[in-house]
Amino acid sequence: MINPLDRDLYDKATENITDTRLGAPIDGGATRSETVRLGLSHVDTEVVLIHDGARPLLPLDALERLITAQNHHRAAFLALPVTDALWRVKDQAADAAITRDNLWRAQTPQAFRTADLRSAYHQNNSAADDDVAIIQRAGHSAVPILGAERNIKITHPEDFSRAAAFIGDRMDIRTGIGYDVHALGEGDHVILNGISIPHSQAMIGHSDADVAMHALTDALFGALAEGDIGQWFPPADPQWKGASSDIFLRKAIERVHARGFHISNMDCTIICEMPKIGPHATAMRENLAKITGVDLERISVKATTSEKLGFTGRGEGIAAQATTTLVKI
Repeated sequence: MINPLDRDLYDKATENITDTRLGAPIDGGATRSETVRLGLSHVDTEVVLIHDGARPLLPLDALERLITAQNHHRAAFLALPVTDALWRVKDQAADAAITRDNLWRAQTPQAFRTADLRSAYHQNNSAADDDVAIIQRAGHSAVPILGAERNIKITHPEDFSRAAAFIGDRMDIRTGIGYDVHALGEGDHVILNGISIPHSQAMIGHSDADVAMHALTDALFGALAEGDIGQWFPPADPQWKGASSDIFLRKAIERVHARGFHISNMDCTIICEMPKIGPHATAMRENLAKITGVDLERISVKATTSEKLGFTGRGEGIAAQATTTLVKI
């Protein structure tokens, strides 16, 4: 469920999610209760879990506890017992202590039999703080299940700092480095990061010999510790003869997403005397952004010479090196 005004933000946030379980977004209502009511009209499962998008740090073990409990109770919800002292305040001063015995702080997800919750909403048109209140009004009981302190609700600006502190403990950041070389031979163009550039020679290789894209592909495989491009696409295999190198890059991206990572940034340096890379760098970045789904501002393509030293300086070949950073929260 999303605010219809946030559709662009939703599309951007989910553009790299390939899991088929993610359904199409449904526009929410003016209130929380109305939003859930609209969502229930699209649910065809026996059980439904309602979760606040403002709680982005739900731990898997807490979710598993809720699902297990829901198998034994018609309604259950994550919550934490209150441990702080509680005071009722009157005229800006402490007025009376309130016992914290049997008090719990409700969290989400909250789990219900779909038919029960749908019926409860049909009986109750008034708004409520959460779905437990709705189900209670219909005469059903709901059982609190131990939640998690990490499952915070983003409500105030300072909550972002709290969330960042939790994420810092669990964030997985990987860096990969790739390097590739291809010799130059007869031909009239070279292909670099998928862009064909006129040249007096062509690069020699089993595939299209896109040395820059090969380096980026190896950097991604390296960050995942899943071998290299030669292991995934053996040069002795005839099916890869003349193949476009975006096939290799797309496979690496598929593995990145399958492992739960996203690409934070990509940096590629092409080493050659000729052709000149600068005039084509933007086109390369745009092509890589299209293939990878990474924002253009997070993709760097640059070039350097070797001051006429070595095989690149003598025009015998072109080299490329790449660095990528992957992040999983």
